[in-house]
Amino acid sequence: MSETTVRTTSTPSPTSSPSPTVPVTHHGAVIGPLGLFTVLLGAALPLIDFFIVNVALPSMDSDLAAGPALLELVVAGYGVAYAVLLVLGGRLGDMAGRRRLFLTGMAAFGLTSLACGLAPTAWTLVGARVAQGAAAALMMPQVLATIQATTQGPRRAKAMSLYGATAGLSMVAGQILGGVLVAADVAGSGWRSVFLVNVPVVVVGLLLAARAMPETRSDRPAGIDVAGTLLLALSLVSLLLPLTEGRAAGWPLWTWVSLGVFPFAAAAFFLVERRADRQGRTPLVPPSLLDITSLRRGLAMVVPFSIGFSGFMFVVAVVLQQGLRMGPVAAGLALVPMALAFFSASLAGPRLIGRFGTRVVTAGGVIQAIGITLLTLTVWHGWSGLTVAGLAPGVAVAGLGQGLQLPILMRLMLSDIPADRGGVGGGVVVTTQQSALALGIATLGTLFLALAPSAGMRDALVVTLLAQLGLVVVTALLSLRLPRVMR
Repeated sequence: MSETTVRTTSTPSPTSSPSPTVPVTHHGAVIGPLGLFTVLLGAALPLIDFFIVNVALPSMDSDLAAGPALLELVVAGYGVAYAVLLVLGGRLGDMAGRRRLFLTGMAAFGLTSLACGLAPTAWTLVGARVAQGAAAALMMPQVLATIQATTQGPRRAKAMSLYGATAGLSMVAGQILGGVLVAADVAGSGWRSVFLVNVPVVVVGLLLAARAMPETRSDRPAGIDVAGTLLLALSLVSLLLPLTEGRAAGWPLWTWVSLGVFPFAAAAFFLVERRADRQGRTPLVPPSLLDITSLRRGLAMVVPFSIGFSGFMFVVAVVLQQGLRMGPVAAGLALVPMALAFFSASLAGPRLIGRFGTRVVTAGGVIQAIGITLLTLTVWHGWSGLTVAGLAPGVAVAGLGQGLQLPILMRLMLSDIPADRGGVGGGVVVTTQQSALALGIATLGTLFLALAPSAGMRDALVVTLLAQLGLVVVTALLSLRLPRVMR
């Protein structure tokens, strides 16, 4: 199979720091429809696997006698490893070739998924999940960087919109698919099928990528920023791990020590990266990227959006199965209206943006707030007889609002990142999103689980929904500061 190598470079965005040594962009290969489908498949897999375990946790606990702390690690181990290594994965793709790293990451994702599905003990499953998160971090950044390097103009806008829609749908579809697979109990596999299903998908993905994905890399790849990588890892681990594990472990001393380390590690990371940027070196996360207005303001919105989204998904899975005693299929199918509404909104988004600009995002925030309010009232007044049908209106309206926000935000954040910094920029975007997703489970999930024993499932869910509503309001207000017109 012949392979086309494209070296991409770019002039800086008007809103980024000037760099006289960066040459003009040279666009080479153009990714075709099959290639775009392939990279979007690679984008979907890690997000599906972040959420697919939510409805499988009770089965894992029953089969492996895992207990709350280890079950939390099954979720957190994947999320933390994924978030910590994403930016490094983007840098490696810039250096060694994004197609090569995509293939390597996808193959590793398939092997680690197999290891998860065959895990004989809870601790083995935790280790395999950490490795699976690391594999996802090699694959995922190559998606955005490849799109940046092989598209431009309207094709890039369309591809970015499709990426945003894929990301949102994957998060909802993961939970739906998990419920169906656990209940189907294919060949007696039970919860293991939520991981084993990845193996044939990965085989197809590898064949498609080898055939249809062009090779790209940065014309002037930077070396590995060892200090930045270690400090970023320390910052994310010291925050996410204790917040995720603390409640289940009884908040031992190490969780408080770790949280105390976080602000110092984060400050040291910022100072080291800023110094490297000012000295003309290329840090792991160049602070100058935040000079790009669309990226900076988009990231500020993605954080509260993702915290609320993942917290909601986790809590709903617990409530439906443990509070309302629904089976895994019903727990998954309860989110179908959200998926359908999200998909419809994401299809309409590009046309609406052309007419109304980024105020579509603001409208999406308002619609999502209405959906969460409707859902809160439904839970408060109808808890005793709550059904999937009763939840559907609130869930659907919330999904409609989300679909008018996330795909557009993804397109907006990446619109002004220079092509030669596509790997780093994509890594920053996905790391921020993934860290916020993990933080959502750690904060809103912990809030719910802490309140449920004393207040009851209904009241704990209402409080959690109100907390999410506050995050939705913050997101809507921040959207007023977005650039009015998108390129």
